[in-house]
Amino acid sequence: MNPAPAPAPGTPVASALPALLDRYGPRLHGLALRLCRNRADADDLVQEVFLRALRAWPRFQGRSDPGTWLYTIAGRACRERTRRKGGADRRAVAMSQLMPWGESTVTALAAAPDPDARALAAERAESVARVQHEITRLPEHLRLPLVLKEVLGLSIDDAAAALGLAANTIKTRLHRARLALRKAMTARAPAVPAPAPIYEKQVCLDLLKAKMDAMDRGGTAAGFAVPKADLCARCRAVFRELDLVQDACAGLAGDDLPPALRRRIIEVIQRHEAHRPAGPVRRGRRPVRAGR
Repeated sequence: MNPAPAPAPGTPVASALPALLDRYGPRLHGLALRLCRNRADADDLVQEVFLRALRAWPRFQGRSDPGTWLYTIAGRACRERTRRKGGADRRAVAMSQLMPWGESTVTALAAAPDPDARALAAERAESVARVQHEITRLPEHLRLPLVLKEVLGLSIDDAAAALGLAANTIKTRLHRARLALRKAMTARAPAVPAPAPIYEKQVCLDLLKAKMDAMDRGGTAAGFAVPKADLCARCRAVFRELDLVQDACAGLAGDDLPPALRRRIIEVIQRHEAHRPAGPVRRGRRPVRAGR
């Protein structure tokens, strides 16, 4: 069953919030599972997002998509939870250490000219498990853009809007996150000696940038116009590994909103409405903005 359309700005909270919950709750729960390290924390984060949305909905003016608005709240809530818990964000590995050109091996699957279908399926299944584990180990400033773009499928512009960052900043962090996941994924995969590069290093760097830009536009091959014949065996293997990372991320998107969590959030909405003062609300201190 398809979810109901997103409620329009000005829709009463009592009907708007359940509609938002049914339409975006499953994806927000999927987001929370990739941002948190256990399901209990993920459930708490989703409930916190909708509590903030409950208070902020009367001020929502529709200048952004309701889903992007909720992701903005989720990103802010996640960062605040990390600070409250005193969890220091892991320092990102230097970009030079993530680049593949100094490595002596590539994954056996990526290097195979015609990989066996069963081996490919098995390796992809293992890749999903490795990537899912490694996503939670990424520094938060890399993890948030990656999950929004590669797991939930937001565009670069929508991810930038959700996090309040420039699109180019999102791209830079995405590129670093993909390379970090590739390195973690390949570290425990069956490997073979890496083919020697046949181009100058700068050519390979330009090809890698073109590959990343194509992934930014929405897919593993979309807009990547370099013919395979123009790629050396080493670049082809590295690009296959990046495709495996992206496929693994996309495979994490599906998730259901636990019925017990949905009931809990609905009960909070109902209690809020039952105790809401009738008539116009007196203006006091300016409330903290939770989104637009």
